[in-house]
Amino acid sequence: MVKNARGLVWTVRLALAAAFAAIAPSAASAAAGIGGEVDPSVYRLMVFVIAIFVGYYVVWSVTPALHTPLMSVTNAISSVIVVGALLAAGVSLAASGAWLAKVFGFLALALASVNIFGGFLVTQRMLGMYKKREARK
Repeated sequence: MVKNARGLVWTVRLALAAAFAAIAPSAASAAAGIGGEVDPSVYRLMVFVIAIFVGYYVVWSVTPALHTPLMSVTNAISSVIVVGALLAAGVSLAASGAWLAKVFGFLALALASVNIFGGFLVTQRMLGMYKKREARK
């Protein structure tokens, strides 16, 4: 049961995001089923946009007391991005777009590394605020 109007708004937003996430892939498969072909780049862009909306609503629906653990989980997800970036940067295929994969892989590696180390520093500072201070002598 929703207790206030703001909770109702968030519930409706999450329901719409979930509905969009469920409908979009089925719409793409329906287009492919009637003879139309969905470009893989468009499909990947669609999944990326859905992930942005779902991530936004998940982060803003977390209570402020749980933001520190959420940051730690985000850092763990960034470590998975680093693994994918290493694979993309190290690709040695003779395909025409191999250099582009290396460039984007390197950029993803650099940005995810900054996110991981910065996130751990911020998390450490935030957890330091909860430590009991020693009495001065």
